[in-house]
Amino acid sequence: MFRAIVLAALVFAVPCAAGAQAVSVLHIKIVLADADGKTTPVPRHALLISDNPASAPPRLVTTGMDGTADVKLRPGNYTVESDRPVSFHGKAYQWTQTLDIVAGRDAVLELTVANAEVGTATSTDTAGGAAVEADPWLLLPPWQDSVVAIWTPTTHASGFLVDARGLVATNQRVIGSATSAEVQLTPTVKVTARVLATDSDRDVAILWIDPAVVSSVRPVPLGCRQTTTPAIANGQELFAMAAPLRQQKGLTPGNVTRVDAQSIVADFRLGRGNSGGPVFTAEGGVVGLTSVMDGTDDRGRGDSRVVRASAACDVVASAEKKMQDASPPNGTHLPVEPALPFPEAALKDAVEHRAGSLNPYQISSSAFDVAFITPLLIYGAQYQAEQTRAPARTGNTRMQDVGQGLVRPLMDFRNWSEYVADYPPVLLVRVTPKLVESFWTTVARGAAQTQGVAIPAIKRPKSGFARMQAFCGDTEVTPIHPFKLELRVTENDTMYEGLYAFDPGAFGPQCASVKLVLYSEKEPEKGDTRVVEPRIVQQIWQDFASYRAPER
Repeated sequence: MFRAIVLAALVFAVPCAAGAQAVSVLHIKIVLADADGKTTPVPRHALLISDNPASAPPRLVTTGMDGTADVKLRPGNYTVESDRPVSFHGKAYQWTQTLDIVAGRDAVLELTVANAEVGTATSTDTAGGAAVEADPWLLLPPWQDSVVAIWTPTTHASGFLVDARGLVATNQRVIGSATSAEVQLTPTVKVTARVLATDSDRDVAILWIDPAVVSSVRPVPLGCRQTTTPAIANGQELFAMAAPLRQQKGLTPGNVTRVDAQSIVADFRLGRGNSGGPVFTAEGGVVGLTSVMDGTDDRGRGDSRVVRASAACDVVASAEKKMQDASPPNGTHLPVEPALPFPEAALKDAVEHRAGSLNPYQISSSAFDVAFITPLLIYGAQYQAEQTRAPARTGNTRMQDVGQGLVRPLMDFRNWSEYVADYPPVLLVRVTPKLVESFWTTVARGAAQTQGVAIPAIKRPKSGFARMQAFCGDTEVTPIHPFKLELRVTENDTMYEGLYAFDPGAFGPQCASVKLVLYSEKEPEKGDTRVVEPRIVQQIWQDFASYRAPER
């Protein structure tokens, strides 16, 4: 008889006598094989672990998507048993195994067909969910390679391959009026995409990338030539796939809350960057792609719209017509972010032992102020802000003197704040338009002063930022991300700052010189060249020293 699962919620107690003994790790893996020998991991399988003789209620452990679970146990004899059977190809499998855990030595327990109790699957066996072979958490992950990240200068979203010729579907709101974007297929592969077709009413955009880079990727079938589509009903469970901002691709479940002719609404809790990914039924049928509800952002604070696959098919047809007489985009790989994060402990240590200022390193041109911002400076700004909020607790009087002028340029990244929040291991170059007062405003203020009225200076950006080129010696350095920050000038007018992300080793001792060429919206073809002082280049290089440490 299976033990009541409620017992598993209790803490697994250990006798006091064993309190001083070393903890070991039990590595559990559950794999089943079908008649052809194909193996399938068993996800979300509940196991109960009891010590022998029993001194406390059993402990509940659930396997992950790969069918594995790691459990820390003190030395002793244990029984590991299934809480309920698992159904696989018409048979029910469950396990009861006893083993010894030795102090300081990890143990491995493999649960397979060979050591299982096997019976005929019944409706009771599958009451807790689908059979293993039909579990959506196993059916859908193979599509993850088809899901991509979409980068534009102002935002990030998800997309997915819909045709082996390199067609990628995403949201039109992400693309806007742009004619190109960047598509990241894996952490190491990112390419340029050409925008072929968009539809603002449906919120669908179709991009085109070099088909050679997706030759091994299976396109998600929209079913554009099928006469039937998956039936959708209120309350039905759906699954959205996405490539969130600076996170691994994942699967998000949700339930349908509304159905109409053009779209579906589901209660997905979408994170930033999830919009634009494919949506599936539990059986693996493609429903459409996620979109942001009108009047909301994509942070999952409410329901999410799902654009039906049939609506996306119309935009795909338009894109296919434009492909006929055109050559595919260049498939050259673009720079990507370093794979390893910046160790937070190293940042904390560097900030606490910093002798100099934690201000960004700055240069200026006639129209812009340029700030070089390393992860150390971002961490330092957050550290200082925390110290300023709690001076009594920390006793750090130096931090109480930090002005808002430091925190603002480091902490306020507007539409890219979430990207910067976890200290990406990149060099950020921020290009901010200078504020100036117009001639006639100055005259008007002067006239007012003659009448005894003091009016503060009224300044506006001299010109918005258009683009930037960076050079190490005579070699142009391609940025990882050529971001733009939206700068609201008036209620109806928006200008841009630049926020370029570069590899941490892009500028350093190997460069005979480092120079930037800045272009404004006012004069987009006229570049203003500025050479970066060697001391700034040296300081930037030094800020990444702990990231380059040999032990990494």
